[in-house]
Amino acid sequence: MGSCSGQPNRKVNSKRNSLMTFHKTQEVSTIKSNKSFRKQKTDFKVAPSIFVSLKNGDIYEYYDIESTLGEGNFGRVSLIKQKSTKILRAMKQIAKDKILASQREKMIQEVNILKDLDHPNIVNIYELYQDERYYYLITEYLSGGELFDKIQQRKNLNESMAANYMKQILSAVNYCHQRNIVHRDLKPENILFDQKGTEQNIKIIDFGTAKQILSNTKLKQMTGTPYFIAPEVIDQNYNSKCDLWSCGVILYIMMSGKPPFKGINVDDLYRNIKNGYIDFTGSEWQFVSQDAKSFISKLLLVDPSKRMSAEQALKDPWIVSKKREDKINTKNLENLSQFQNNSKLSSAILQLISTQIMTSKEKNELIQGFSAIDKNGDGKLSKEELIQCYMNLYQDEIKCNQIVNKIFKYSDTDCSGTIEYTEFIVAYSELQNLMAQEKLEKAFKLFDKDGNGTISKAELQEIFGGLALKENQWDEIFSELDTNGDGVVTFQEFTQLLLKDNNK
Repeated sequence: MGSCSGQPNRKVNSKRNSLMTFHKTQEVSTIKSNKSFRKQKTDFKVAPSIFVSLKNGDIYEYYDIESTLGEGNFGRVSLIKQKSTKILRAMKQIAKDKILASQREKMIQEVNILKDLDHPNIVNIYELYQDERYYYLITEYLSGGELFDKIQQRKNLNESMAANYMKQILSAVNYCHQRNIVHRDLKPENILFDQKGTEQNIKIIDFGTAKQILSNTKLKQMTGTPYFIAPEVIDQNYNSKCDLWSCGVILYIMMSGKPPFKGINVDDLYRNIKNGYIDFTGSEWQFVSQDAKSFISKLLLVDPSKRMSAEQALKDPWIVSKKREDKINTKNLENLSQFQNNSKLSSAILQLISTQIMTSKEKNELIQGFSAIDKNGDGKLSKEELIQCYMNLYQDEIKCNQIVNKIFKYSDTDCSGTIEYTEFIVAYSELQNLMAQEKLEKAFKLFDKDGNGTISKAELQEIFGGLALKENQWDEIFSELDTNGDGVVTFQEFTQLLLKDNNK
């Protein structure tokens, strides 16, 4: 696998990965020695974003509509089923004749932001299609319902549950803010549960109003939903702290069942928001802890400079004392330390399996492990965090450093200097589960667009649409799969690559 030539400066790296353009892949040569000769091998950045690009064609050739999930001004959201794999997904359908050029840019912006976000509490985007009449945005299907519904059934909502939900929301918000991305429309309707049942994880959706800003700059556009809007947004001079205000409103509603600010009309509501008086005197607050009230108050400070950041909020006593204790499975830690992969192509296929084929239920324990290691809640794992994790296991600094260096060698596939969520899930999983026959068959079908039982070079290029490579580089990558050189890849060749290049 192509090595990372040093760890790039994070600020430089974030500029390089502009959210307003699809990935421009660096052409990095990796020298691979093979007995008496050396061969140049195409290197590319492996990340979930390489699977997302704008595609033309008839989407109904690949998907069946199951039901309507919602209706909007510009189109509908549907539950769809992929014909070849039977995987359920959500599809946002946007009518071209009903949106202005600026709104089209907004949609493209949402795609560009979402495709580069890799976090357990942010919705995954899979595909973007267009035909003459519509754009189609395909994301993961979150079957557990809205946080709004959970709030309406407040009988079952206690402080520990609320703190666990807030911790997940704040973790996603912190991750976005670290990348200078402001969501700007956080509300219970935009926070969904990944599955039904008790072991649920939260996902933030709808990045249509999200914006990437330069550090120390202010936004001027008034946007958001009135009840959740921050006072500085009303004044049209704000930064990422507006998301923390929205979190405070969400938590107030979770605890009391009603919003903290009301008004007989929008102007009256905005006056009360800017006044910032919070009422904790109602009977519904009688059994709510002082720590919870204090936490809400720190989120709903009118002056954004005095308001907590997402990073500070994650360290608040109420969150720390009430949140769920995430567990680390020592067997999975062993998987992580032993993971070895010598092919970028193989790594990319495993990432496809982990993001698009593994179920939420399968990933639940893996997500807990990721959250437990991610001590500062920034949504990525540093060497220091991983070393500390293994020190708790072995109490041997030299051994732990060696383990973590090996993890970074094989798992830091985008050379970011940290282990991202999807990189972690691939290496932390049980290999026999990640590469089970059923998953390999579904992964093969995702590549085999025309369903003829083989993968062509054109189909490989289509699924890796986010990669900008030269034709000879595509030839080289394809030849890694097409071992007999007949111009097509069979299921046997597809699985041989994965079995050969992955072992634990």
